[in-house]
Amino acid sequence: MNRRTGRLSVLRFGIEAPYVPAGLTAAGVLSLVLGFFSPWLFVVAALFLAQAALYLHTTIRGKLLVWEDLLDGLNLQGSEQALDLGCGRGPVLLALARRLPHGRAVGVDLWRSRDQTGNAEDVTRANAAAEGVGPLVELCTADMMSLPFDDASFDVVASSLAIHNIPTAPGRAAAVTEALRVLRPGGQMILVDFRHAANYADVLKELGARDVQVRKLGARYWYGNPVTASSAVSATRP
Repeated sequence: MNRRTGRLSVLRFGIEAPYVPAGLTAAGVLSLVLGFFSPWLFVVAALFLAQAALYLHTTIRGKLLVWEDLLDGLNLQGSEQALDLGCGRGPVLLALARRLPHGRAVGVDLWRSRDQTGNAEDVTRANAAAEGVGPLVELCTADMMSLPFDDASFDVVASSLAIHNIPTAPGRAAAVTEALRVLRPGGQMILVDFRHAANYADVLKELGARDVQVRKLGARYWYGNPVTASSAVSATRP
């Protein structure tokens, strides 16, 4: 949401894993057609189409509303240095930048379109300019498992549905370890994902992070159904 206008910026941030709602919609339409031969398939069609609609609501609008609440809860002063891991086209990155008129928001990504439609560095840069925060945003092509930043470089580290894209448990643990490494003492971390949240929390606890919590984010962050409900992992570096 753009705090200056009160409007959600819903058109420039793409759709996460676009093949998922496409598949759900295709299955729903096929079931709807076949329902003329087997009426019970109308129920199946309704379930598929409802999941597709909920998925699209989450990725287009719901997650933006949730992140506004999460970032408001950080009580930022406006001069912090923030890092968004797997920033994509920038919904969380720009929400951070709007809260940092005297700070900096850095976005890291590998810019893969299979993770988000139209994911590209120039698109994110254009989004930042359109939101009026271009000078506050820096973009970096880098792997979350090996960040090109010094220890204790950031006051805030955030990530939205990115770490789960790393296919191995050791790789995901490495990304979480890197996130804590670049966080300053007293800095705050929020990692949102629909998979492996408990594992992220375990890694942070083993590394000595304080105030580690895992909490569900509700239906606004369901990717189609409760099975894919997202959770937020929060922590503070001692």
